Amino acid sequence: MLTLDKIYHAAFVLKDVARKTDLIEAPRLSKDCQLYLKTENLQVTGSFKVRGAYYKISQLSKEESDKGVIACSAGNHAQGVALAATRRGIKSIVCMPDGAPIMKVENTKNLGAEVCLVPGTYDDAHDKAVELQEETGMTFIHPYDDEQVIAGQGTIGLEILDQLPDVDAVIVPVGGGGLISGVAFAIKSLKPDVKVYGVQAEGAPSMYRSLHEHKYQTLSAVSTFADGIQVKTPGELTYKLCEEYVDDIVTVTEDETAAAILSLMENQKLVAEGAGAVPVAAALFHKLPIEGKKVVCLVSGGNIDVNILNRVITRGLVMSGRKANLTIALEDKPGQLQQVADIVSRCGSNVVSVLHDGSDPNMPISSCFLKLTLETRDNAQIEQIRQELTKQASSWWPSAYNFIRRCRNAAQTGGVSFCQPMISYWKYSHLSLLPTSISGGRSASATGFSSSLSMSVRRRLT
Repeated sequence: MLTLDKIYHAAFVLKDVARKTDLIEAPRLSKDCQLYLKTENLQVTGSFKVRGAYYKISQLSKEESDKGVIACSAGNHAQGVALAATRRGIKSIVCMPDGAPIMKVENTKNLGAEVCLVPGTYDDAHDKAVELQEETGMTFIHPYDDEQVIAGQGTIGLEILDQLPDVDAVIVPVGGGGLISGVAFAIKSLKPDVKVYGVQAEGAPSMYRSLHEHKYQTLSAVSTFADGIQVKTPGELTYKLCEEYVDDIVTVTEDETAAAILSLMENQKLVAEGAGAVPVAAALFHKLPIEGKKVVCLVSGGNIDVNILNRVITRGLVMSGRKANLTIALEDKPGQLQQVADIVSRCGSNVVSVLHDGSDPNMPISSCFLKLTLETRDNAQIEQIRQELTKQASSWWPSAYNFIRRCRNAAQTGGVSFCQPMISYWKYSHLSLLPTSISGGRSASATGFSSSLSMSVRRRLT
C-alpha cells in the first residue's frame, strides 16, 4: 500500500542520487497565470525516471539483486534502471522499442545496461521483457505500475510543496501514470486543495479515456513523437490512484507540443522532450482552468533526439506563425517576382527561399507557380501578406486568375468536380498544392485563389 511514509523514505534514499531540481519562475511563457517550471529535464539522467527506478532497486533483497534486473522502456526509465543497477553492482537488461531515440539507446548502454531492441512500440518491448524475465528469473522493474516506483516519483511532489508552499495547481505529463500517481498522492496527502492535472498526447490518450469513461482500457494503437508517454495501456494501480487523487486529465496536439518545446527553448533556454513539454503546452493553449493561479508545470525530461528536435523546431515555428510556405500562381513575365518581393518586404517579412516552377501542365502556358518560404513574425503578419497579395492578384496575374475563376465557376455549375485548393501551410514546414480533380480524369493542381488570390493558411492535423 502506498503511504506518505514510503515517499518520505524514498526521498531519504534518493538524497545522494537524484538531484533536487530547481523550480524556476517562467513569466515569459504565460500572462494568464504565474507559471513555474519543475526542471526534471535537468535531472542526472535527463529525466525524473531515475527516482522511481533507483528507489525500487534499492529495496531489492540480496537474492533478487544477485539475479539481476530487467526492464522495458522507451528510453528514460531505461537510463534510470541502468544507472541504479550499475551503482549497486547489479546486472541489468532493458528492452526498448526499436524506434526509440538513438541518444536514449546509447545513453542506456553507456550507463551499463544490456539493451534489447524490440520491433514495435513500448507495449511490444514490455511483452518481450516479461518473456525474458520468465526465462531468466531476473526481477522485473516496472516503469510505472509499481508501488515503490510510484513512491520514488512522488518525491517530486514533496519538493514542489517545499519550493512553492502556496502553489495552486500542478500540471504533470501522463503516460502509464506512475509520475502523476506519486506526485498527486504526495501533494493531496499534504495539501488537498492543490489541484493536480494530467496531460497526455492526443495520439496516446489511454489514461485520459480511462478516467473520462470511468473504465480501465487499452488503446488499439498510439501515435505521438512524445515517446515517453506513448503508452497503449495505463497501469492498473496508477489508474486507481489517478481516479482518487487527480482532478482532471486533458490532451494536447502534436503541434501544441512542438510549440511548447520551441517556447521553452526561446524563452527559458531549456530543452524538453515531447513528454516533458506537454504540461507547458496545456498551459499555453488554455486547456485548464488556471487563470490567475500559481501553477507548476513538471518538465519531466529533456532527452530528445537532435534529429527529432530539428523537425520539432521547424514545426513549432510553423505553428506559431514564425515560418510560412506559400505557393502563388503568377503570370510568367518579367517583374512579377519583384512585385511579390516588394509586398513581402513592405509587410516586414523575410524571404528564405524561392522556387519558380513553370512546368505544371495544368496551368496556362503563360503562367507559373512561385513557391516561397518566409520568415514571419506571427500569424497576423501572414494574414497581412495574404490580404496585400489578394488585393493585387486579379490585376497583376489575369491569366492565372482567370484560369482559377473558370475552374471555380464550372464547379459551381456542376461542370467539373472541384476540390478547393488552397496555398498550404503545413505543420512540418512542408507545402504542396492540393489536387483539383477536373472531369475527364485530368488532375489539375490549381493555385490558391480565394476571391482574387488565396494565401489562406491550411493547417493539416495529424
